[in-house]
Amino acid sequence: MNTLLFIVLQGGAPEGILGSYGSFLPLILIFVVFWLFMIRPQMKRQKELKNFRESLKKGDKIVTTGGIYGKVAEIQDIAIIMEIADGVKIKVDKAAVIKDMTDAVPSK
Repeated sequence: MNTLLFIVLQGGAPEGILGSYGSFLPLILIFVVFWLFMIRPQMKRQKELKNFRESLKKGDKIVTTGGIYGKVAEIQDIAIIMEIADGVKIKVDKAAVIKDMTDAVPSK
């Protein structure tokens, strides 16, 4: 019992203005910086892409994630009928449509 009391009393009063919470400050700052520079911009890009996919209409030029260029011939619930050449139409999932090739993952 005395050793426990001795250990607690050795801690003493908190040092500095922040006290014992000051050790968490760098961790909190790292999280805030990570959120500002990584998470927030990614969420913004995803929102813009979702709005782009919802606003597609017949005749819009699009690119798929696979790199197929074409025009929207028909829009369905979860798919798009895409004309890639005169008389050549394919069915593509809406999730595979990107704004332009800058949205595509670069190949290495």
